[in-house]
Amino acid sequence: MAWLFLLVAGLFEVVWAYSMKLSEGFTKPWASSVTLVMMIASFALLSMAMKTIPLGTAYAIWTGIGAIGAFVVGIVFLSEQLSVARVCAVALIAAGLVLMKLSSAH
Repeated sequence: MAWLFLLVAGLFEVVWAYSMKLSEGFTKPWASSVTLVMMIASFALLSMAMKTIPLGTAYAIWTGIGAIGAFVVGIVFLSEQLSVARVCAVALIAAGLVLMKLSSAH
């Protein structure tokens, strides 16, 4: 169950990062509210996952899901640049996440 909490926490991190961008410096109330709610939910789920998953593993995977998700959201919804170097960087992050999961005793 802890891994499910961690996955959802990472997905919520992507949502709050995207809504923070849409909030334009917290000047848009709706996007600002979504950001804060998703942040709280993401942190709460991360803390629940950390009850059984080691800190380093949980935090690395949480931030990795957020980084990869934000990268995809940026390209799909915000027309951010897609380049070979950026794709390689994200592939390295993903490989690190897989290695982190495989090396975890949990």
